Amino acid sequence: MQHAVSNQTKGASFQIWRGVLAGASASLVGIGLARFAYTPLLPAIIGAHWFPASTAAYLGAANLGGYLVGALTAGALVRHARAANVLRAMMLLATIAFVACAYPVSFAWFFAWRLASGISGGALMVLAAPTILAHVAPSRRGFAGGAIFTGVGLGIAASGTIVPLLLRQGLHETWLGLAAVSLVLTIVAWNGWPPHEAPLSHTSDHPHTKPAPTPALRALFAEYGLNAVGLVPHMIFLVDYVARGLGRGVDAGAYYWVLYGLGAIAGPLLSGHLADRAGFGRALRVALLLQLAAVVLPVLSSNAALLMISSVVVGAFTPGIVPLVLGRANELLAHHPAAQKRAWRTATTSFAVMQAASAYGLSFLFSKSGGDYRLLFAIGAAALGVAFIVDVIALRASTSTR
Repeated sequence: MQHAVSNQTKGASFQIWRGVLAGASASLVGIGLARFAYTPLLPAIIGAHWFPASTAAYLGAANLGGYLVGALTAGALVRHARAANVLRAMMLLATIAFVACAYPVSFAWFFAWRLASGISGGALMVLAAPTILAHVAPSRRGFAGGAIFTGVGLGIAASGTIVPLLLRQGLHETWLGLAAVSLVLTIVAWNGWPPHEAPLSHTSDHPHTKPAPTPALRALFAEYGLNAVGLVPHMIFLVDYVARGLGRGVDAGAYYWVLYGLGAIAGPLLSGHLADRAGFGRALRVALLLQLAAVVLPVLSSNAALLMISSVVVGAFTPGIVPLVLGRANELLAHHPAAQKRAWRTATTSFAVMQAASAYGLSFLFSKSGGDYRLLFAIGAAALGVAFIVDVIALRASTSTR
């Protein structure tokens, strides 16, 4: 009997880690490649005259607009189909979008497929981690969530290493190469999703109960949205700033993007581990301060060492902030498990709205300011400063209430 129980336990554990692998593959495809591979491609797209600089940045923002659509529609999708099937379909959509982008038929064509890749990324972000973490013990959710979102960092690092190599063959071949990587990862994840939804705890609310968001939860949504604004300058303009703004070339820009990716690989695991030890609230405040310091560095100096530090730290928290906010939302709704997925959808939507708005807004400011990169980083740093103030005010308010 003990042997049988042991085997069942091992089987359950194996299933969970297969799920974590599937989740990491989904975040790698939907976010790591579908979004971030465009950043090191941007100078090459402009240089190859596929699109002029004034419109190429807007194509990068198209993915962020699609991300918002995906985040908003993910809930409706899983009401009509199993989460596993939706996740598979979104990974396939991202793969098809890579193939389509190998053919710059027109601005509208390219924009539509960049939008589609963003839709897949938004849906994958909303659905993948909660689908897996519902099967993970609460004491290990920080680390497991970090492992899932490490896929984002792996995608960023891959885009900074694979893209320059593929570009030697041409832009067309680069997009097809990314499609091949995406297809392989889709196959890896295909059977890794849980076959059934995790049952709700006996202490949970009725599934249709919708507790009103507390001030702390509303503050968290605002902080996550402001955090998105703080990340956008690095996400879209870092490589272009180094390559064209500082005149150091595409290879130097790709080097900083690799550093960004290396930070992104370690960031989710480190932030998840910190959250498991110190709590998600404290870890989130530390993350906001570190990001603020890192984003303001390019405003103060173009020194190579400082830019390297900025790239690594912002890279670490680009995916590293995600498990912290997801875990903090679950903490605030610890007695309302049925509401946790709704809260995560709302948080992701807040992030997506602010990310898309700031991407379009910063692209507009960039063109109107004659290419003032430091203005973009200053705006990002200001947004992170406001996010930290909101968090401190919310903490004091909740403390005084208790």
